[in-house]
Amino acid sequence: MAIAGRSQIVRTRGQENTARGRELMAGILLLALIATLGIRNVVPTDALAPAIVTLLFAAGAMTAGLALLCRRDRFRIMWFDLAGGLTFIGVVLSVLIEPDQMVRLFTLSDQPE
Repeated sequence: MAIAGRSQIVRTRGQENTARGRELMAGILLLALIATLGIRNVVPTDALAPAIVTLLFAAGAMTAGLALLCRRDRFRIMWFDLAGGLTFIGVVLSVLIEPDQMVRLFTLSDQPE
């Protein structure tokens, strides 16, 4: 009976999980937070949310690129999961961006700040 098999539930010695997905995701999000705090003084406050979203999309794309370079199937799936998570967070944050913020990013203004 497949349900009664405990091989998937209980790990035996020597089957430790070598993939550190949670730690890697936390590290990537910590780096994104540090980068956000760093660019907060560089970009205007209206452009901060689009910059964060762009940063998350770029991190997701780089993570997916690393997944394509990875040859082991188990680690490849973990890298794709991380890339999908970063992209999902970027999509959720992009919902919070108002259209006026995007218009102000792409239009030239004659007024000094």
